[in-house]
Amino acid sequence: MFNNSLYSSNKDDTWRYTLGKPGKSLLMTIGLNPSYAAREKSDNTVTKVEEAAKQNGFDGFVMLNLYPVRATDYRSLPSKADQEAFNRNLEKIEELVASQPKPVIWAAWGDSIKHHPYFVEARDELFTRLAKYGVKWVRFGELTAKGHPRHPSRLQYAWKFAPYEVK
Repeated sequence: MFNNSLYSSNKDDTWRYTLGKPGKSLLMTIGLNPSYAAREKSDNTVTKVEEAAKQNGFDGFVMLNLYPVRATDYRSLPSKADQEAFNRNLEKIEELVASQPKPVIWAAWGDSIKHHPYFVEARDELFTRLAKYGVKWVRFGELTAKGHPRHPSRLQYAWKFAPYEVK
């Protein structure tokens, strides 16, 4: 049975903030928005994040997102963010990062970040909020042609982590 003990969501599980497994060396990954993966059920993205973490020396991982509202297709999300969901998500991410002695964050949102302005707003807010924690930002593989870090659903395990320059 699949089991993610690092899990937090709202009461009806329509907003997912964190999903993962604890470890001494935790890889935090930030994608766009959660799909259907839950405490007892994985999806393709989470499976790939966990495997990439293992193959690169991390014994734990957590999947985070720029926006916590569940949708299997980011294009079906509303054009305006739910401010409560948006703000609570940023708070949850900051709490987790603050708890880590040497935080490593895998930027993994892909080109789709441009689809909703609140994705970009969340990214920029996280860069600002998390700077004080000495975060090591990484990407997996080369940047896309448009200059964004690749989403885990598109990864090839032969790729390696490299520094991601926060601009």
